[in-house]
Amino acid sequence: MTIEKTAIKDLVIVTPAVHEDSRGYFFEAYNKSKLSVLGIDIDFVQDNQSFSNKGTLRGLHYQNPPFAQTKLIRVLEGEIIDVAVDLRKDSPTYGKHFSILLSAKNKNQLLVPQGFAHGFSVISETAVVLYKCDQYYNKTSEGGIKYDDATLNIDWGMDLREAIVSDKDLILPDLANCNSQF
Repeated sequence: MTIEKTAIKDLVIVTPAVHEDSRGYFFEAYNKSKLSVLGIDIDFVQDNQSFSNKGTLRGLHYQNPPFAQTKLIRVLEGEIIDVAVDLRKDSPTYGKHFSILLSAKNKNQLLVPQGFAHGFSVISETAVVLYKCDQYYNKTSEGGIKYDDATLNIDWGMDLREAIVSDKDLILPDLANCNSQF
């Protein structure tokens, strides 16, 4: 298992060691002690899983303190464009985003720490996404940013006019008007 730092502090890509042979493959998707040795010491308490059809866009979501969540995202089936936006007001990368292709094929994972908004778009026919969280969901602390905020200018890998977006996500504010408490 290795980690790769991104241009945004604390946002890292986790790549498992995959063992392949004629039978298929095997890998440890999560190993607390191995991640701890690499400097990632997080107690995950909840796993969330979603199934989505092509064109689905989920996000950008976050939870404010004290229920802020660190997420470790991976794809079990299909491909997504995974996006994290830095909401930490004292960060030199505040308001910047990072995106990565996560797929069942590449087996990479993205560790999104507290202080970030997160979302993804489905670019395969379907996708199953699993993410570990270090805090339980708390409705009163949830927040979000509109996926098509012009200041973020995120490339979701799809025509946004055809995106399948929840009613809740359609009415999220832009970055300048979100209620982030980071």
